[in-house]
Amino acid sequence: MSDAIKHECGIALIRLRKPYQYYIDKYETPLYAVHKLSVMMEKQVNRGQDGAGVANIKIDVPPGKRYISRYRSVEPQPLTDIFSKIHKKFRKGLKNNKDRANDAKWLQENLAFTGEVWLGHLRYGTHGSNEVENCHPMLRQSNWRSRNLVMAGNFNMTNVDELFGKLVSLGQHPKEKVDTVTVMEKIGHFLDEENQRVFERFKGIYENPTLSDVIEENIDLQRLLYRSCRDFDGGYAMCGLTGYGASFVIRDPAGIRPAFYYADDEVVVVASEKQAIKAAFNVDYGQIQEITPGSALIIDKNGEYNEFPILPKLEKRSCSFERIYFSRGTDPDIYYERKQLGKLLIPQILKEINYDLENTIFSYIPNTAETAFLGMIEGLEEYLAKKRKQAIMEGILFEADLDKVLSFRPRIEKLVTKDVKSRTFITADALRDDMVSSVYDTTFEVVRKNVDTVVIIDDSIVRGTTLEKSILTMLDRLSPKKIVVASSAPQIRFPDCYGIDMSKMKDFVAYRAVLKLLEERDLEYLLEDVYTQSVTSLATKNPYHTNYVKALYEPFTDKEISDKIAEIIRPKDLNAEISVVFQTVENLHKACPDHLGDWYFTGNYPTLGGNKVVNKAFSNSYEGKLERAY
Repeated sequence: MSDAIKHECGIALIRLRKPYQYYIDKYETPLYAVHKLSVMMEKQVNRGQDGAGVANIKIDVPPGKRYISRYRSVEPQPLTDIFSKIHKKFRKGLKNNKDRANDAKWLQENLAFTGEVWLGHLRYGTHGSNEVENCHPMLRQSNWRSRNLVMAGNFNMTNVDELFGKLVSLGQHPKEKVDTVTVMEKIGHFLDEENQRVFERFKGIYENPTLSDVIEENIDLQRLLYRSCRDFDGGYAMCGLTGYGASFVIRDPAGIRPAFYYADDEVVVVASEKQAIKAAFNVDYGQIQEITPGSALIIDKNGEYNEFPILPKLEKRSCSFERIYFSRGTDPDIYYERKQLGKLLIPQILKEINYDLENTIFSYIPNTAETAFLGMIEGLEEYLAKKRKQAIMEGILFEADLDKVLSFRPRIEKLVTKDVKSRTFITADALRDDMVSSVYDTTFEVVRKNVDTVVIIDDSIVRGTTLEKSILTMLDRLSPKKIVVASSAPQIRFPDCYGIDMSKMKDFVAYRAVLKLLEERDLEYLLEDVYTQSVTSLATKNPYHTNYVKALYEPFTDKEISDKIAEIIRPKDLNAEISVVFQTVENLHKACPDHLGDWYFTGNYPTLGGNKVVNKAFSNSYEGKLERAY
């Protein structure tokens, strides 16, 4: 994606189902779980580069021995930093105890990170400073083992204010009004209540310390999670570890955020992406299951596991940006879908180049658009195969003409190369233009000057900044007659509020295009109407039912907005013609039929909180405020 955006986060959970000694004996190392977790996290580093964290819990170590360990890092290479520290702990602890290297009991009583339950997290900070305190896993501590809670997740909540208010009404005093704190404190509150409920049930039957064990065996995590999560509005895949060793992963009712798991007699593992599980455990993709939306995968203290319904399922609306851009393209399903996205653009592209394939070069903006590019070329080949068949069926009189028809191939070149391993969003806004102009390089002497059209495919166009400030200018130096930018995603028109950092309306070039069209056609009164409706709804106690901002797009066709976007991103001194082609929402659903989350394209939010956020985002934009809408 030329306009890279902060997005998502990555989760990785491992539960060893056999005694620690089993893994030392079978795999000849006490670091089996450390290695597997590092692979799972490395394969998801695309999901978070602002920071990382690892937590580990030992089950049933004696009192007085530390049973929760955690490292977090915001160093430039946080995974390297964390796992280097873990390995250093092992080396230091075994320096004078080499004969204990294969003794599980001694290791668990004397070394950190020798537990059976592991949780890893990779962070993209959509808000909040990039400090280690903001890195997951988060820890809620207690001197009662069963009241300890470790949490990490990939989520954003749209109703943080309401959740915060409920915590206050319960008598709590949360230290921050952010979703990470409110979510953990809410689940922690009901974990405390569940402990108390079980304590009251058994206190006259058992005495401590036996009573503590009885409490741990009878805590009902399904009940706890229902009571905790029933007020949540957002997209989430959240992992929790209890101090006594039970763990859970809960997924939002619309399946917005991804979560997958695999289990055998040795492990239960969970990750945000199937590829991470595949890489770490070398299992068939068919063995990796998706956690059901609205359900929790619960792993008890003994390692037994099952999925349990927690919240009523909504229509499944899993994030289509996962398929277009975020997730690793080596997942076979995602690879196929991205190729389809490229292939389905062919009719629009052919129309835009007036079917003149002889004078058109096809390329892509590195690197994640490459798979869509392959699909686009496959679509061109299919189109040419039909044209060849038609020509032969109609009869070709001359051998030279037949040779030309049979031998013609699309012209494919790599025109743009990413020259620096850097993501433009990392740079402060004030320096972004300088950064994007230096990130890319171009290939010269392959475009016929003022003759060839260049078609270049991108994953998506968000701000248009990189196209305007860098790529189009560089392509223009090759002197093409025309540049066609093809986006494998539809126009991004509305903010996201479920984990992607797209919260401000004026960040979207499609929205800026609509503002210009409204001005040009004397329709600016619609802005006032939508603003009045938005602020009125936000002033009520039930502002969730209507996305008023949709009305701003209704007077215009997709083509009119695309043409205006082309004007906006056109550099002032560009010589070539320029046009922009976007994927249709219909074709997006055709390419990704099981992942229908499209609210950033259509404004159809999967939860009611989304409507509140979009109306707030528009109101902020109208008032000139730069603050987030959630």
